[in-house]
Amino acid sequence: MAKDSTIYVCQSCGAVHGKWSGQCGACGQWNTIVAEAQSAPPGAMKAVSTSRTRGVQFESLESDTPEPPRIVTGVAEFDRVCGGGVVPGSAILLSGDPGVGKSTLLLDVCGRAAMNGARVAYISGEEAVEQIRSRAKRMGLEKAPVNLAAATALRDILATLKREPFDIVVVDSIQTLWSDVHEAGPGSITQVRACAGEMVRLAKSQGVAVILVGHVTKDGQVAGPRVVEHMVDAVLSFEGERGYPFRILRAGKNRFGATDEIGVFEMGDAGLREVSNPSALFLGEGKDRAPGAAVFAGIEGSRPVLVEMQALVSKSAYGTPRRAVVGWDTGRLNMVLAVLEARCGFGFGDQDVYLNVAGGLRINEPAADLAAAAALISSATDKPLPQGCVVFGEISLSGEVRAVGRAEARLREASKLGFDRALCPQLAVKDQGVTTTPVSRLTEAVDRISQSRYGK
Repeated sequence: MAKDSTIYVCQSCGAVHGKWSGQCGACGQWNTIVAEAQSAPPGAMKAVSTSRTRGVQFESLESDTPEPPRIVTGVAEFDRVCGGGVVPGSAILLSGDPGVGKSTLLLDVCGRAAMNGARVAYISGEEAVEQIRSRAKRMGLEKAPVNLAAATALRDILATLKREPFDIVVVDSIQTLWSDVHEAGPGSITQVRACAGEMVRLAKSQGVAVILVGHVTKDGQVAGPRVVEHMVDAVLSFEGERGYPFRILRAGKNRFGATDEIGVFEMGDAGLREVSNPSALFLGEGKDRAPGAAVFAGIEGSRPVLVEMQALVSKSAYGTPRRAVVGWDTGRLNMVLAVLEARCGFGFGDQDVYLNVAGGLRINEPAADLAAAAALISSATDKPLPQGCVVFGEISLSGEVRAVGRAEARLREASKLGFDRALCPQLAVKDQGVTTTPVSRLTEAVDRISQSRYGK
């Protein structure tokens, strides 16, 4: 029988070391290496004999078995991000910063799903049952038939869930669970990997949808080994900027749906409120648009979203001008500035440039290039864009304004919110009630903004 041995595992990246050291050689983090017991050293396992094995039975891709119906929780924004509802037998990992509202969101999901007839269990390792009841009362869900439990022992949890059938099981959080099979403490790499693996196996064998809450590191990554993200079927992130009541739910991985959908919520005194029209929320109610502001008609997943991009160009008081960006890619801003300087004659070498996406939303699509450029031009020339104008389009390094996808949906959303004109690339779409001002090169956009010439 092999003797027990001790290995040293980094709690940040999961790298295994032969001896303890102050710094992990794999990720460079300090004081993250912890000693853990191992029943057998690596390489001690004997070769597996194939004489008594049953083998693997292969099957074709064709199947007559219908797909199980999704569980509609009743929280439309959550169901949208999941792909239309929660799939039975799936494992979902939800991560987010401390205090962003993960527990509030999942309690709302559990309460709505339970009132719709689903059998729901909410297991918390961080809060007592009375704390959960108090939050549910504040949210108006005290009558929802949700089964609550405060437990951290994996063996007891698995025994209960195998004995009592549920449709949805929420574990808050995976870092608080511990298995008596391993000697490492709760939250360690070994415990997180083992507990997550057992919960995923439970989901597949019992056909129950398991939602695991995961902590994040200071870099915003899911705490624990990356293998946990590979185990689960979907990885959702709940984001929110401090100082803003808005919360964005995104899918970084989803085996049963798209990964570009977002769910928008607003945090209030009574919990989270779904936002069915994010455009009206992010645009605000300002009547007069100041110089340096441009409304971008974007696409987030399957829904069009209008958001205001704000730019400020001012004389730099230091030798090196500042470039500050909130809600957009810094590299993309530098590219737009370079094209404006090289192709349009604007000089930003002695100017501080600030760019902000209003409302706390983060934009990732290249279609925002023209809106950012329009905001920069408007600020530099002190010429405001018209109140009813939206902007979208991709800018190439040659100064060409390229067409983007879903233009018809962008214009339809703009028309619905009262916008009547658009500065955009040449489009081949039907009239959506919006007068388009097509531009093929960035110099044309500069000319129209600086001279306040809009319309065909």
